[in-house]
Amino acid sequence: MRFVVIGTGAIGGVVGGYLARSGQDVALVARGEHGARIRADGLTVRTPQGDFVVHPPTAATPAELGLSSDDVVLLAVKGQDTRGVLDQLAEAGAPSALPVACLQNGIANEAVVAERFAHTYGVTVMAPTLHLEPGVVEAKSGPVPAILDIGCFPDGVDQMARDVAAAFTAAGIVSEARPDIMRWKWAKLLMNLGNAIEVVSGPAARFSDLGRAANREGRAVLDAAGIAYASSDEDRERRGDLLQWTPDGTTGGSTWQSVTRGTPLETDLLTGEIVRLGAAHGVPTPVNALLLRLADEQSALGKGAGTRPPEDVLAQAEAEAG
Repeated sequence: MRFVVIGTGAIGGVVGGYLARSGQDVALVARGEHGARIRADGLTVRTPQGDFVVHPPTAATPAELGLSSDDVVLLAVKGQDTRGVLDQLAEAGAPSALPVACLQNGIANEAVVAERFAHTYGVTVMAPTLHLEPGVVEAKSGPVPAILDIGCFPDGVDQMARDVAAAFTAAGIVSEARPDIMRWKWAKLLMNLGNAIEVVSGPAARFSDLGRAANREGRAVLDAAGIAYASSDEDRERRGDLLQWTPDGTTGGSTWQSVTRGTPLETDLLTGEIVRLGAAHGVPTPVNALLLRLADEQSALGKGAGTRPPEDVLAQAEAEAG
């Protein structure tokens, strides 16, 4: 089994790096200067226990890399890039039986992938990682860098899910095969409502009253829509003390990193999901709607993350809601 990691950023890079270090067969798809640096010097993975470098085969596209019947794709691009990657896989002659695991935030990717690939898997990504420098990714937690539970889409567990979970585990990543993976991904979506907050007000603001208000709206929307999601207690029990890291308030998650690098945001597939569901089910979402708008405005400025005080953003949302 060869793992083909498509999207070798913070998540894909760390996961691919740990898999390669453990002796797994790994190939990377990485573009631009990042891909060029990896091909020239290898992928550097920084960890709390020390840095390491791996040298897996790396290409700019799946076609350039070449695919085989033994491949498993680990899809780690932002949600807005998913369809483009699927087109690239088609150009590479990928069979419909190719297993594709979505190591992505949001809950829309799996359905898109399943339109073309019969064996689609959801992965709940719990991984404090960083990618700001070409050729370098960072696992901020150690010795366990990530929790990556996996399951069949839309539900169930098969042998491939178990095999991938076992490979993750062998690489030092905590992983279980779960039959209700989308229930866990909906819970992760609620956490990702803090991503837009980081873009607008900085990383520390996700833990403010603004963050709690956004989360309350999200839970109200999912409850009204009848969507099952893992509870906060379940999430705390699953994480336990496995991820050993302390947020420093100066660097943020995947969306903060995108705006810092000046690349497109995926907030429409995170916060936007709650805003659209709220409108469909008659649940007001003034906080998340404002955050979605402000995050888009901040991204358009091209100057990195914003510094608006979270209490000002919350006051604006309350004023606009009347």
